[in-house]
Amino acid sequence: MLPQRKDHIDTLGASLLIGFSAILGLNQALVKLVNAGMSPMFQSGLRSACAFVVVLLWTLILRKPMDFRGGSVPWGVLMGVLFALEFAFLFIALDYTTVSRVSLFFYSMPLFTAIGAHFLIPEERFHPAKVFGLVIAFAGLSLGLTDTSSQPSATSWIGDALAIAGALCWSAIALGIRTTVLIQRHAEQVMLFQLGVSAILLLGAAPAFGDTIRNMTMTIAWIFAFQVIAVASIGYLLWARILAIYPVGNMASFSLLAPLFGVLSGWVIFDDPLTPRFAIALLLVGIGLIVINRRVAADRA
Repeated sequence: MLPQRKDHIDTLGASLLIGFSAILGLNQALVKLVNAGMSPMFQSGLRSACAFVVVLLWTLILRKPMDFRGGSVPWGVLMGVLFALEFAFLFIALDYTTVSRVSLFFYSMPLFTAIGAHFLIPEERFHPAKVFGLVIAFAGLSLGLTDTSSQPSATSWIGDALAIAGALCWSAIALGIRTTVLIQRHAEQVMLFQLGVSAILLLGAAPAFGDTIRNMTMTIAWIFAFQVIAVASIGYLLWARILAIYPVGNMASFSLLAPLFGVLSGWVIFDDPLTPRFAIALLLVGIGLIVINRRVAADRA
């Protein structure tokens, strides 16, 4: 049975979004830790493959039917390709730059989604407040990109660019699910498409990017297992469920939490530098996201 669509974020939705943001914020630090034991491409592909098994078993236990009619397969494959690109960009980015910078740029995804939703989803068109919010948020991103004091090396711009590319792919997936036949399929089927296709592509490409195993330890193996279960399986099933129920544009006000959790985890685990300029950049992005969603709340009232 497909979930009932809602036109606003209720208490349950807010709770789910906060929990998902906390998981996502911690995820960047976990990925960087596991990068010490596996190459980014191999880690992302193996994570998709393991999560595919978990989600498939969950689907079989719940006896959820798979519907491949009406263009589900080509759209599902396309989402899988975008999923593979998203995580290839993200995982490699963490080899070049800090968790904090990746968190800011990767979680700019709602900004790009709001722009795409204007053109693809009639009920989520731009209004003056949303445009103003986007300007503020993009000013924050620009400030963060030019903050050389928080860059760990001269090549960290590569990681910044890859993180933004990953955000664009994530945004394309969100809009693709909302605007195609996939919105009529249950979350598990959509995730199986993404995990299955990305596992094949990423694992196939991994040997071309150097040694797949670096300095593997038991601690890294346990961190990787946590990623598979809590992030790539439960976490993204939760994300797909939220996406199917709540308006994409209305999620923007909660999206500041993910980079906040990410910056915090980067600071605690890796001692990432938190410069005043970078803090202002993060604040501007957060204010922009709040302004984007403020008009929607006023209209509901």
